[in-house]
Amino acid sequence: MRINTNAASLVAQEAATNTNKNLSSSLEKLSTGLRINKASDDASGLAIADKLRTQASSIGQSISNGNSAVSLTQIADKAMAEQSNILDIIKTKLVQAATDTTSDDGRTAIGKDVSKLLDQLDNIAKQTNYNGTTLLQGATSASAAAQLTFQMGEKAADTIATTAGVRANVSGLSLADVKSSAGAGFSSALGARNLMDDIDTAINTLNGWRADFGSTQNQLESAVRNQMTQQTNIKSAESVIRDVDYAQESANFNKQNIIAQAGTYAMSQANAIQQNVTRLLQ
Repeated sequence: MRINTNAASLVAQEAATNTNKNLSSSLEKLSTGLRINKASDDASGLAIADKLRTQASSIGQSISNGNSAVSLTQIADKAMAEQSNILDIIKTKLVQAATDTTSDDGRTAIGKDVSKLLDQLDNIAKQTNYNGTTLLQGATSASAAAQLTFQMGEKAADTIATTAGVRANVSGLSLADVKSSAGAGFSSALGARNLMDDIDTAINTLNGWRADFGSTQNQLESAVRNQMTQQTNIKSAESVIRDVDYAQESANFNKQNIIAQAGTYAMSQANAIQQNVTRLLQ
């Protein structure tokens, strides 16, 4: 028997050290709720989980972008709905002015009403904006609203854009003749009658722009719904890789705990064996 080197004790110590490491690792996983707390836990799993987390975060921002864009299209739609209502009223007043049962004084009064309504049409186009960006005309009444592009995905090409060329004001809807005639007062039933086609064309043009915004809104809402589903699935995939299974890890912790206790007992026995040498010397 040799006593200078207690090989049995060394083996027991090595096993105990490894068991304590496993026990500490298991306890860390249980306390954080994560299976991967550092790269050494699962290097490839960490790389995949981090990529999935970045993708989920990007899609989350895209969903926020989409909801903001939906609000923008709704603002534009409601504003154009009021403009459409104004054009309907103007068309009704032109019909009233176009009949000979209406007096000249009546046509003059109708012209004043129409002129004021067209002023309000311009005001709506000028004032309608989202976060400072005008939606129904450009920076001036002579320019069209810029095409707006919304980032709706994690790739640069994942975009949705509005229709360019919207200029929902008197000049953009070709209503300058109506404005001029209304300001001077409709001189005759024929004069009012000749302006009806201009109003009809303006209504059709405005409805076309409004339909474009509606289509864009539908596209945005569809994209948001799709990306919400994607984000849920991506987060679920990340959870499978990164999160700890508490049932499995609890069982592992209990196992390691029992092994640690057994290892401590084994070390005590390995040290006790050396004491048998004294019996040989008696």
